[in-house]
Amino acid sequence: MKRLIAVLGLACLTLLTACNTVQGAGKDIEKGGEKIQGAAEDAKK
Repeated sequence: MKRLIAVLGLACLTLLTACNTVQGAGKDIEKGGEKIQGAAEDAKK
């Protein structure tokens, strides 16, 4: 039983870490997209 709890705990930590990583990557991609969009709008002028 202790082993099962330890494995589930590690799985939860791994999932939480992965979510933070994906969220951070999403924010970076969003910022990059905003810069590209701004550059495209500047090129239209």
